[in-house]
Formats: sequence, structure tokens, C-alpha cells
Amino acid sequence: MQEARVLIMDDEDRDRKRIEQYLTRKGHDVLGVGTVEEAVDAIRRERFDAFLTDCNIPGVDALKTSSEARKINPDMAVIIMTAFGTIETAVKAIKAGAYDYLPKPIDLDQLALLIERISERQNLIRENTELKEQLRERYKFKEIVSTSQAMEDALNMAGRVAGSTATVLLRGESGTGKELVAKAIHFHSPRAEAPLVKVNCAALPETLLESELFGHEKGAFTGAAARRIGRFEAADGGTLFLDEIGELTPGMQAKLLRALQEKEFERLGGNQTIKVDVRVIAATNRDLEQAMGDGKFREDLYYRLNVVSIVIPPLRDRKEDVPALIDHFVQKYREENRKKISGVSAEARDVLMRYAYPGNVRELENIIERAVVLAKGGLIATVDLPLHLRSAEGEKKLTCWKAGGSLNETLDTVERGLILEALKDAGDVQTRAAEKLGISERVLRYKIKKHRIRSPE
Repeated sequence: MQEARVLIMDDEDRDRKRIEQYLTRKGHDVLGVGTVEEAVDAIRRERFDAFLTDCNIPGVDALKTSSEARKINPDMAVIIMTAFGTIETAVKAIKAGAYDYLPKPIDLDQLALLIERISERQNLIRENTELKEQLRERYKFKEIVSTSQAMEDALNMAGRVAGSTATVLLRGESGTGKELVAKAIHFHSPRAEAPLVKVNCAALPETLLESELFGHEKGAFTGAAARRIGRFEAADGGTLFLDEIGELTPGMQAKLLRALQEKEFERLGGNQTIKVDVRVIAATNRDLEQAMGDGKFREDLYYRLNVVSIVIPPLRDRKEDVPALIDHFVQKYREENRKKISGVSAEARDVLMRYAYPGNVRELENIIERAVVLAKGGLIATVDLPLHLRSAEGEKKLTCWKAGGSLNETLDTVERGLILEALKDAGDVQTRAAEKLGISERVLRYKIKKHRIRSPE
């Protein structure tokens, strides 16, 4: 049984104390009062799960008392206690928002079961509230890792538009964080309590996408065994995030335009018009102006979507964000994988800073996750990074060496540099350095002697 905080209002001291003592023995936290004034004062001061009120107190309007109590604490369950002959009043109170009623004399076992159900209900409400608060915290604009001015400008624009009902078009390359910004806009909007529904417009063919967006009736097409609610309908009162909007076919563009303009649609195979209140956030990595010029994207839909346009810059144009993102992802994945990793070595960080990131933040995140998983020591080393990063770095180093030497001389120089780097990353422990280089320790000792590399004292 879960403990509940219970307030009892009854002007009959004997009845009130009987209930108080019983619920206290059951493990609940109980407060008893005899007047409306005391009850209202208590509800204003403390948070109760349940409020038991007698509807037969002289001069007290049970309906009004129940309503006032729930205005102060909307989640509190009100239970009406009623004597024979006033059941009608109790039923009216329930219609006005009361949770239940109990006839007098109170059956204490029945009351205990009722309080237990209320306690479970209140815990679910609290868990739901905490979950929503965690989502808000997770998707706060300040939680989006950024130090660059370009990204801060984009986030400031998103913050200013969040409280409006305007349609937002997020533009930027794949992996820049458009979906993260869309979630932050939703959870900072007046619609935060309502659903955020996502649709990837490139993931489905036109016929299936129409059903996904607008739903379908039973028998609308082969395999439609039952009615299905579409994403527009599911997002009613909330936000619909249309990702990769530039991939829509001309036919779907026309149908989407009508739904946005009229705020209504029909399910596939149906004739009932369904009205919805949905705020749309769209995202694309395509050049929509070019697509319009090529006749592949409707101008009227473009202007309907492009009420507020926010450009999310690629990571290569905001390299000052890379160090903070590296540290953020290292912390995230070392906790997920329970690895004792303190950070990234200077050499590996230097490689990460010079890389162009064609896959943007998503690629950087994947690189760090991989490195955390593979790292053997307390620091992520260059050898823990993907081969294409190390190869690109090696090519850059080769171009820096002076031309004119023989092939053998050049190879020796490269080999000596790689050995020195591996020894440094391994703290001059030859066994670890050999593992990083993919050779045996015996071969490493030979090459150290060959290249006259001094052993650490």
C-alpha cells in the first residue's frame, strides 16, 4: 500500500476522528478539520492527495466547496461523504469534478480501498509530471551544446518564435541538430503539454505517407483492416514535426498545403471532414528555392511553410563548438558504457579539431561513441579514432615533408613518426604502443633500435 496525504472535513468530531484514526493506522498521513475555512487554509498551505468532505455541514455548499478545493489543487481527489437522502447532491458533485462519494456511516474498508486507488492515481500523475519536466529540461535551448555565435543566433531566433503559433522551417545539412531544435521549440511553447508528433517525409512512399499523415478508414485499401488515426489527428493541440519536407512528391505537397491552409482533412477512404489545431515545424536539407525553380516544389507550399526560417549552420562553419561537443559526448557515452575515461588526448583532440565533419554533429557523436567503446586507457587516443580520420591526418603530414628524398627515406620517416606518436600515446609503455601499431612487441623493439629512438629513462 502506498501512503497518501488525506484531508478530512466533518463538523462531527466523533465521525471525523474515527476516520482519522483508521486511515492513520493504515499508514496514511491524515489531517482533520471541522470548517470550510480550516479546510481551504490547509489546502493552500499543503498538498493533499485526497479531500474527504461531508456534504451535510450546516451552511456549507458541498458543490461549491469541492469546486473551490480543486481550483487550488486540480490534481487532488475530492470524495463526498453523504447521509441517506442526499445522494442526488453527491452525484451532482461528481459531475462537477468530485472523484467519488461514500454514504454514511462510512464503510472504512471501502474507504481504504478508495484511498489506495487515489494514491496510485496520484503517483501516476506525479510520474507523468516529472517525465514532462525532464523532457523540458532535456530540450531546453541552453541544453543544446553551443558556444559559436552562428549557433547562438539560430537558437535565439528559435526561442523568440517558440511562444507563437507560427509555422517554422528549419534549414540545414543532415546531422546539424534540426530535430533537437524542433523539440526545444515545442517544449518551450504553450503546446508543451500536448503531443509532439514526428513524420519523416522521405521514409515512406506517397500512398503510405498519405495514410500516415491523415489516417485511413477500414477498407480504404488492401490491408486496411481497421480505421487508423493519422499523425495530424494525433498531434491535435500540439506540434507536428515534418522532417525532410523537401522530399514530398507533388501530389503530397498539394494535400499537405490544403491541410495547412484549411486546418482540416479527410481520412483516406473517408468523407468526414476532420478539423485540427496543429502547429507545424518543418525541416529540410534541400535548397527549396532551387527546387521551386526546377518545378519540384510548390511555391504556395513554400511560402506557407517559410513563415519563420531558421538556418542551422554546419559544424565546419562553427568549429568553436567542437571542443564543447567532444566533452559533452565523452561524458554521455562514458556514463552509458561505464567506462573510466577522463577525456581525449591532445593529439586526438587536434585530429578531431581539424576534421571537416561532412556528417556534422551526428558524425562527431558517432565518432566519440566509438572511441569511448574502443578506448583501453583513461584517455581517448588517436588510435581509437576511425581510420579515415587518421588516414586524412597522415596524408596532411606527408605533404609537409620535404620532397627529394628516396622512397625508403620517406617510408622510414613516416614509420619513425608513427612509432613516436604511439609511444607517446601509450606513456612509453612498449607493450601498449605495439598494440596500437598492430605489431608485436619484438618487432617494435627492433624498429626502435633501427630508427635510433631513445628509450625513456
